[in-house]
Amino acid sequence: MRNPIETERLLLRELEFSDADGMFELDSNPNVHLFLGNNPVKNIQESVDMIENIQKQYVDFGTGRWAVVLKETNEFIGWSGIKYITYEINNHKEFYELGYRFIEKHWGKGYALEAGKAFVEHAFNELKAKTLYAYADAGNEKSRKILEKLGFRFVNSFEYDEELEVWYELKRPEND
Repeated sequence: MRNPIETERLLLRELEFSDADGMFELDSNPNVHLFLGNNPVKNIQESVDMIENIQKQYVDFGTGRWAVVLKETNEFIGWSGIKYITYEINNHKEFYELGYRFIEKHWGKGYALEAGKAFVEHAFNELKAKTLYAYADAGNEKSRKILEKLGFRFVNSFEYDEELEVWYELKRPEND
């Protein structure tokens, strides 16, 4: 297990099976899936399977989505992190991608930005990524604003799984 990352308000750590209830709360909410293909999970086993899949990514690629936990209460509030994508998206393959997803009651509190900053730093300093990518549903203005605040630059729009998506990139600072 990799060491957790601490920010001002958050503890970022690898996902554990004890996070299954939180993952189910997150991914069973149709509002969370509004810009994710409208396909919320139906049972907790799907959340357990997702955690198992993510834990396999830690082993295979040394990275993956991590749990985001409020330091003050130790409450699971969602996930964020760097995934290594091996399949093709928008003519890219074999790349690091930043993502995040939060339980609805924790939206609008700056957690995605706070975790995102820590993971951008992690991608460049620990994973030695040269470029970090992210994509979002074209209609998801809030997610797009977060990416732009993190310094990501809009590259293009593309179709993925019959949805219009927007592609962003962030290059490693030159002096690193």
